Amino acid sequence: MAQNIYDNPEFHAGYSTLGRQVHGLDGAAEWPEMRALLPEVSGARVLDLGCGFGWFARWAAERGAHSVLGVDVSSKMLERAQEDTEAASVRYQQLDLDEFVPASSSFDVAFSSLAFHYVRDLDRLLSATAGSLAAGGALVFSVEHPIYSAPSTQAFETSQAGDRVWPLDNYLAEGERVTSWFVDGVVKRHRTVATYVNAVINAGFVLDRMVEFGASTEQAQAHPERADDVHRPWFLLLKATRSGAAR
Repeated sequence: MAQNIYDNPEFHAGYSTLGRQVHGLDGAAEWPEMRALLPEVSGARVLDLGCGFGWFARWAAERGAHSVLGVDVSSKMLERAQEDTEAASVRYQQLDLDEFVPASSSFDVAFSSLAFHYVRDLDRLLSATAGSLAAGGALVFSVEHPIYSAPSTQAFETSQAGDRVWPLDNYLAEGERVTSWFVDGVVKRHRTVATYVNAVINAGFVLDRMVEFGASTEQAQAHPERADDVHRPWFLLLKATRSGAAR
């Protein structure tokens, strides 16, 4: 079972102040890249894995999705998602992604934003997701980039030459990473890029595209506090298609 840190009151209060939670998808720097990976959702049956406050679920509904199911382990997240959602085509379900077993061929598009790095058994979830998609269905997801999640100390350092560097260690040592983020003891799981890619392929998907998303030079110039972020990616984005004829 995944850790349900999002129902911790102190964590929830801090998390709710993030730009992506205040402003929704427009507050997520990687959203334009994620949107570019998505297929047409009009008329599609959409699955949102780790839906949080329901920002993507509502976006899909507004663009004509036939139905949207948002799944999340957090009751606090789902309470707000339900309060903010008016579309009858959207429904939410409280479930641990490590235990989620969707019905066969019940969706056309599966989406997940920054949730899979909490999942213990990614192979199982990806296989279940593949089985839930119609032939030709698409999976688009993002995770913390493994270069970001690997180090024992996730912080920039200054080299003897005066350069800012991101110290990379433990990259090949996959497994739990316990960090402090709003509260102590937040549990995530580090996997290599190869592990994510091979897990997608082994689940029966064809990998379409991979994006290593980070701050651009222009963004760093516009936001000096992000100057370090041009040196390593934030997120890994993947798009894959379930093997079979397109729908």
